[in-house]
Amino acid sequence: MRRLLLTCVFAAAAIVSTSANAQWPGFVRKETPRTPEGKLDLDAPPPRLPNGKIDFSGTWESRVPPGGPPAPALPNLNPATDPPLARFFNVGQGFEGGLPFTPWAAELRKQRMANDSKDNPDAHCLPLGFMQLHTHSQPRKIVQTTNDLVIMYEANGGLRNIFTDGRVLPANDPQPWWFGYSVGKYEGDTLVVETVGLRDEGWLDVQGSPFTSGAKITEKFRRPTYGRIEIDVTVDDPKAYTKPWNVRINWRLGADEELIEFVCQENNVDEKFLH
Repeated sequence: MRRLLLTCVFAAAAIVSTSANAQWPGFVRKETPRTPEGKLDLDAPPPRLPNGKIDFSGTWESRVPPGGPPAPALPNLNPATDPPLARFFNVGQGFEGGLPFTPWAAELRKQRMANDSKDNPDAHCLPLGFMQLHTHSQPRKIVQTTNDLVIMYEANGGLRNIFTDGRVLPANDPQPWWFGYSVGKYEGDTLVVETVGLRDEGWLDVQGSPFTSGAKITEKFRRPTYGRIEIDVTVDDPKAYTKPWNVRINWRLGADEELIEFVCQENNVDEKFLH
């Protein structure tokens, strides 16, 4: 019964994403590039901020939906040299032999799977781990200025702030946060984001691959064309993994889409919230 309940929760999230977005009439902003024939040109060069840096703003969909088939090979995706694609249910699916778990992390993941992943935050209306948010079927919207990049995730109303104003990561033992503390800087056209200060024993995927408060996450955002973002994510977490590892996430632009309100608590009958 628990497995069925959890499966229904994740399936419902995917269905809501597909159907509810239709509540907004399709609208394409006038600055979106078009071909001479008037069609959207998502292969056009990416937009730039007033300071000349790549602008990642837009509403984005994951190329690999939960439980779906692998994404088509992209023009610059070379399986021999590029990181494997992250997966919603198992972020380490593309690794031969799986992720390099420490014994502690392997046992914790085993326990989570044996318990039907019923404690996954997505099943309890709690903030998701960022890797699940990156690969979730529900879209996310980026709004960027010169000094800030904000990611609004439709899934469970997630909100993440990445500061690009030159500040450094806190080193004063800060209060742990669900999404941690993130700062970014450009290296050429790549936005390199570093995150620390995460809450302990988080979930990277549905199967329970963990991360801890000692993790440092590095994300390299690239926008090679107007309609595509790729993110290479490196997880360095000595308690959970014997060595750092990295995966790739691909997003495509939903040029005529907007987020909708997703209030997970509404009509929630989870027993944790009934007492």
